[in-house]
This record gives sequence, structure tokens and C-alpha cells, in this order.
Amino acid sequence: MRLGDYDERDGKRVWLNQTEQNDEVGALINEAKSPEQEIAFRLGAQAGLRREEIASVTPNDFSHAPDGFLRVWNDYAKRGKYRETPIPEELASSVRTLAYERDPDDAIVSVEPNSIYRWVKRAAQSRYAATGDEGWTHLDVHDLRRTWGGHLLWDCGVLPAVVMSWGGWEDWETFRNHYLGEMSPAAAEREREKISFVSGSAEAGNDSSPVFQPQAQSPSPY
Repeated sequence: MRLGDYDERDGKRVWLNQTEQNDEVGALINEAKSPEQEIAFRLGAQAGLRREEIASVTPNDFSHAPDGFLRVWNDYAKRGKYRETPIPEELASSVRTLAYERDPDDAIVSVEPNSIYRWVKRAAQSRYAATGDEGWTHLDVHDLRRTWGGHLLWDCGVLPAVVMSWGGWEDWETFRNHYLGEMSPAAAEREREKISFVSGSAEAGNDSSPVFQPQAQSPSPY
């Protein structure tokens, strides 16, 4: 994972890794204690929903959206404007299973937003106990959305304008500073591998002299 300081408060921002070698998102999802918790974690980390949105989406928001997408309303009471964001099949399958005997207009994750925050904090504490990585103690539900946005931009190459649309961001400056300006853990590792002294990829026989070579200076005649 990557950590970053907040500008105006204590604590750390967190970006979770989600590579085959180190799938921290998957590890967090595996800490879920119920189907509702699993869906809540997936909605944050795999669909970029805010906690208020996680606590509001209904089965109809899945079934009425195009295949492979979820409909997310700006205001779930008025149901005026909405956006559509892509979702993985694992999430859609979990929702279909949980929603089988529910009213299609009832919330899938039927708890208050603060409960979702506590779920994530408890799961993160379990990961800290298992790994000893103190970064887990800083994780909260918004970091799942942060991880999702960074993954789309830096690992998947999705256009910034598309990510903004999927995530419901409207302020370009905020998006640029907090998402375009902060690479994902996988992107940081890819860039790290470009450094020859880290990757060891420099071929034998290549000129390994430093870029800058100081020259001996002759005494000034003046």
C-alpha cells in the first residue's frame, strides 16, 4: 500500500495494492463477516461509491442499469440525476444472491453509513493484526474509493474524464490534485522497476559511468 499525508488534518490517506502478487483489496474483502459487508467493501473498492451511496443502492439500481454497470443516484430521495459506473461480475453475482428475496427498492446494504465506516475500520484492524503493517490502521471507507480511482487511472489507463464521470467528480482541480497527482501502488512499483540499480536490468558491458563526471580544474591564470 501507499500512504500520504492529509493537507489539513492528522492521519494518512491510503491506496491499497491490488496486484496478483499483493492483493490487499481482496484481503480486505475476505475479512467481511457477512454478505452485506462483502458487498459494502466491494462497492467502495470496486465501484468507487461513497459510504452514503453504499448504504442506498438497491437491486433496481443494478437491474435497470446497462449490463456490467451500476446506477448511482445523486439524491436517492429525489432520484433525479444519476451516473453509471462499471462493476465486476463478482459484485453483481453477490448482489443477485443477496437480493433474491428482497424488495427491489430496498437498500442492499441496510445499515447507516457510519456502520459501514466501522465495518471497514474493524476489517482493517484485522489486517493489521495479521500483517503488522501499520498502514492498515489508517484505512477508512473513503480510501476504498481513493484506491478505485487511482487503479482506473494509473493501472487501467482509463481517461480522466471518464473516471470523473464514473465516480461523480465535478471539480477538475480537486480531481487533478488528489487523483491524477497521486499514483497507485502498482504504478509506483512499475516506475521503480525502471531504475537500473533496483531492477538489475542493466546489461553487462553497458556504460555504467555516472551521467555527470566532474573534471579536474586547472589553476586559474588570473
